[in-house]
Amino acid sequence: MAPLKYLEQEYPILDSNFRNFCATHGIFSEEDLLLHDLHVLVAFAEQQSTSERLKQGITQVLSIIDGQHQPWLNGMELLEDAQLNKHVLSTGCEGIDLLLQGGLRMGQLTELVGASSSGKTQVCLLATSNVAKKHMDGVVYLDTGNSFSPQRVIDFIRQNPDPAIDQAKHRILQKVMNRILCHSVFDIFTMFDVLHQLEVNLRSQKGDCQVRLLIVDSISSLVTPILGGGGSQGHALMTSAGFLLKKLAHEHNLVVLVTNHTVGGEGGISKPALGESWKSIPHVRLRLSHDQGSSIYNVSVLKHPSMASGKAARFTIYD
Repeated sequence: MAPLKYLEQEYPILDSNFRNFCATHGIFSEEDLLLHDLHVLVAFAEQQSTSERLKQGITQVLSIIDGQHQPWLNGMELLEDAQLNKHVLSTGCEGIDLLLQGGLRMGQLTELVGASSSGKTQVCLLATSNVAKKHMDGVVYLDTGNSFSPQRVIDFIRQNPDPAIDQAKHRILQKVMNRILCHSVFDIFTMFDVLHQLEVNLRSQKGDCQVRLLIVDSISSLVTPILGGGGSQGHALMTSAGFLLKKLAHEHNLVVLVTNHTVGGEGGISKPALGESWKSIPHVRLRLSHDQGSSIYNVSVLKHPSMASGKAARFTIYD
């Protein structure tokens, strides 16, 4: 659910006066408004000189939220949606693709969890090169830590080259790289701006090369700074970000791939960052680890809608 500041362009009633009124009651997002006692909020609005406009704003936000709810689907409709619309994209990594029965599922949010140097960014770059080269689809890559490496992508593209690339290396390479759009994003508000613009662009995309993969590397570096303190705004923004990413995945049949770091847990065992509130957001959670001193990586399933957790595989990413 979006912060209120991003709604004014489409809904002018949600202007700065309305947002300031909401802010005095700790309301900064659609979710915050839902958590508030609406009768009390309306009562406060009626005490203001612009009471009618404020009440119209409250009604507008509730209408927006209501419109975001997916319609009820019966079992057959859910099955048809899964079979007809939610295909998979190969990551280019045989071990991960075999584990996931083909690759990353379109329409879902997949999270890669792991410590530093566990291979999260390498898998993202490998998936980027594979989708742009073999699937010939577009990729949007949100880079939050200057970790995107065009040269690494080129190295992956050149691995196991096909005859077409041998015959016209530069032209083909340029065409593949043009399918990849990278944004440097260093705070969650910039990410919201980029995602809302992407949503507009996706509604009108046409042609053979359409965006099929959205990567946020890493989501935790954007969310962690806003979770400090005892207020609820940080968690509301985190939930809003998760909702928007899942909405883009479902409505535009994208693979959304995000990375998350690990933190210390009970008994010194590491666990995914961002806590319980985020835990329910990804459809799929994969834990990565790296055998130090080798090119062997490990991947295990933490969460998956159609397979038991604990399944694991090994894979190699060559330098």
